[in-house]
Amino acid sequence: MTDYFAGDPRTNRERMLAGDLYVADDPESARIAQRAVQLLEAYRLDMVAGRADAARRTLAEVLGTLGEDAVIRPPLYVDYGENIHIGARTFVNCNLTALDVATITIGEDCQIGPGVQLLTPTHPVEPRPRRDKLEAARPITIGDNVWLGGGVIVCPGVTIGDDSVIGAGAVVTRDIPSGVVAVGNPARVTREI
Repeated sequence: MTDYFAGDPRTNRERMLAGDLYVADDPESARIAQRAVQLLEAYRLDMVAGRADAARRTLAEVLGTLGEDAVIRPPLYVDYGENIHIGARTFVNCNLTALDVATITIGEDCQIGPGVQLLTPTHPVEPRPRRDKLEAARPITIGDNVWLGGGVIVCPGVTIGDDSVIGAGAVVTRDIPSGVVAVGNPARVTREI
């Protein structure tokens, strides 16, 4: 295997957090990921049992930021959780997959439909580095008052501007400006709001 990191003394976690190529074998990252799985299962069970206050406290332990009056319906799937920031009064329906290798920021007053995927990880197109398990990530930013319809997929590095609407099932591969409706695969702006 090629030594991709010759002369780079950083850990794979440090490379990951810097947005550089890395291999996902860092023990600290594995520990944080396992903690997130355990806490999100506790969160789900608290919600099932009707313990909303306990569930919110647990969710706040997982996420980097959980805004006031934000609601997330379980189940929620994350890589780490700590790189996810959700604004006040945002509603997230069930089955959100938020792979937060890089930062995911969701603004205030957003509506996130069921089955949405926010995917920050990237992988090399070239076969050899991909076979060697190299990966990286790019952040996702969702502005205030954005509505993502059910099943929307947001790809790495995308920013969606304030007040925009992304139609159900859309695959967002590039930035979307503020105040528009975008639909399709790949998502295209169809009109201004």
